[in-house]
Amino acid sequence: MEAIRLFLTGDVMTGRGIDQALPHPGDPALFEAYAKSAGQYVALAEKAHGAISRPLDFRHIWGDALETLDRERPDARIINLETAVTTSRTPEPKGINYKMHPANMPVLTVAGIDCCVLSNNHVLDWGEAGLYDTLDALKRAGIRTAGAGSCYSEASQPAVVDVRPGRRISVYGVGSKTSGIPPHWAASEKRPGVRLLPDLSERTAERLAEEILSSKQAGDVTVLSVHWGSNWGHAIPREQRRLAHRLIESGACDIVHGHSSHHPRAIEIHRGKLILYGCGDFINDYEGIPGKEEYRGDLSVMYLPAIDPANGALVKLDLIVFQMRRFRLRYASQDDIEWLRDVLTRESRSFGARFALKPGGLEAAGA
Repeated sequence: MEAIRLFLTGDVMTGRGIDQALPHPGDPALFEAYAKSAGQYVALAEKAHGAISRPLDFRHIWGDALETLDRERPDARIINLETAVTTSRTPEPKGINYKMHPANMPVLTVAGIDCCVLSNNHVLDWGEAGLYDTLDALKRAGIRTAGAGSCYSEASQPAVVDVRPGRRISVYGVGSKTSGIPPHWAASEKRPGVRLLPDLSERTAERLAEEILSSKQAGDVTVLSVHWGSNWGHAIPREQRRLAHRLIESGACDIVHGHSSHHPRAIEIHRGKLILYGCGDFINDYEGIPGKEEYRGDLSVMYLPAIDPANGALVKLDLIVFQMRRFRLRYASQDDIEWLRDVLTRESRSFGARFALKPGGLEAAGA
């Protein structure tokens, strides 16, 4: 039976500086200690790597990633969208607020994105009005959403992508307070918001597994997309591993798709199934911002798992490596790919994954 192939990434941050470089920039006003205008992030990128000719074509941001997607033709394309899509001018008082103008939505459709996970710490940066705008803009663009909604029930529903007769991908989006999601962003039956887990305990894992299993259908490949943990560092907290294992061992999930970290973290293959503890940023406006260089947050990884639809097992996992320059993803150098191989090998050794070089990236396998 032909494997189902996915395109997964971590954070896609098309707001703030990226938004300012696109054809329809929104209000650039920021409320950060670091910057008062989103245009300052464009200036930082230009200072670091050269002039950015504006407005950018919507395809520009994705750069060489589009060639890879055209070649690989994944059955579903799933990202964590880390921005509000709104024209709201009323920010949440949290210091850093991302937004993209709704007229810039083609920056997502040009890459054929099927599902945006929204259970993160930026989707309500511009309040409930910004969330409603985001949900509306994505719906009008034909992009499914998971992890946020007008109420708890809606935020808890999976995004379903039909890939072939009798085969579909179900994406559940959840978030953890450990990623910086404010507790008052949690959706309830009377309040819009994100699907926020109360904790990462065994009890929470059991309840989540029961919920997913109650609606799982034969032929489903089920993805739990979870925004958790810190931005920097390679340590994997015990509670993350415990929750991921329970969701796989119960049969509820076939892939745990973790994000929040600004750089790739360890990969685990547990009972033949894939756990990505932190995918790293894929698209952001961080060029030229000093600090944390040792983590190489400028490297972006496209994860391309192939899954056996009969049992959800990982058949193959390719990692294609890019580097962001002048707000464009370009293929990473061989030296950078080898550096990432060494880091992932070191961090994933105890998690049952190993890595080999392949053209343009890495191939992962179980130990």
